[in-house]
Amino acid sequence: MIGSPDGVVLERVSKRFADVQAVDDVSLAIRQGEFFSLLGPSGCGKTTTLRMIAGFERLDAGRIVIDDVDVTEMPPHRRPVNTVFQSYALFPHLTVGENVGFGLRFRRLGAVEKRSRVENMLQLVRLEGYGSRKPHQLSGGQQQRVALARSLILSPAVLLLDEPLGALDAKLRRELQIELKRIQREVGITFVYVTHDQEEALTMSDRMAVMSHGRIEQLGTAREVYEEPETTFVADFLGVSNLMTASCDGGGRVTVEGAPLVAAHGRTSEVGDVRLTIRPERIDVAEASDTRPNCLRAVIDGLVYLGSTTQVHLRLPSGTRLQALVTNAGGELPYREGDAVAAHLPEGALRVLADSPHPAPAAPVEA
Repeated sequence: MIGSPDGVVLERVSKRFADVQAVDDVSLAIRQGEFFSLLGPSGCGKTTTLRMIAGFERLDAGRIVIDDVDVTEMPPHRRPVNTVFQSYALFPHLTVGENVGFGLRFRRLGAVEKRSRVENMLQLVRLEGYGSRKPHQLSGGQQQRVALARSLILSPAVLLLDEPLGALDAKLRRELQIELKRIQREVGITFVYVTHDQEEALTMSDRMAVMSHGRIEQLGTAREVYEEPETTFVADFLGVSNLMTASCDGGGRVTVEGAPLVAAHGRTSEVGDVRLTIRPERIDVAEASDTRPNCLRAVIDGLVYLGSTTQVHLRLPSGTRLQALVTNAGGELPYREGDAVAAHLPEGALRVLADSPHPAPAAPVEA
């Protein structure tokens, strides 16, 4: 599936609303059978991009191709796509089964075939036996599954999902993230998923595009984007990241607050002022007497117990703050607030970044 020909192609797509450039010269190829996420903050252009794929927004420039067919001027109802929104938009007077099978009313299928397809869809979303219920008799998560089944029953080439889990509580969102990925794998349809939630994108995506100010900041797998951020925006937006100002000599040797360090990844050939990043889970908090290379002297500013991990807030002599994440190994940490410690930053975990080329928008345009 992944690695097959591209299913959705955007070529230099742009969209402006009045004086705001919502999407700015975006080119993108989404593979057939891929779970692809558009990730970014409010106003970054992700929903506008999704709406242009669906045909709900006209392009100002560029073109969109789906399964080798140019759909740029094609109306929404003729495109081989379906959309699942955050609002379930179920018909309250119809049963669950009738909601799921609603689109089949316009297909020339016999009653037995229609009933079989509805039952198969309910089984796919694990709602067997719920066909005779009304939407108000279901939980929010169950209603979202009905909306998903209703969109999948017509076998679209591409399913577009616009923050479909946004209205659910955190625990249910996590459960449905796994379910959505399972369903996508079973049906083999291309999913294009819009979210501002980094955990959702990391959990479900085969690949993702991180967007800012109408442009793509970085494109890659979840691991690539998390472990190898290319800009300060991506490092700061995706998960928790420690960002530091440093000086680089062009060979990966950097200086932070007068301390010499080595960074193995990123733009290590840069000379002069740079930005460094390291994830909290990669920092090792050690005794102040630690003499290993790549250590910074710090003071513990606070400890936050989270159960499986403990956040260790560190303050460098200049006042710069870092965060380390220590896994719960069954005992108490040997440190207390105010203790002097050494923060070991392994060179393989340190990355030299480029500044983001696209500033954040002054105000949100769309979700």
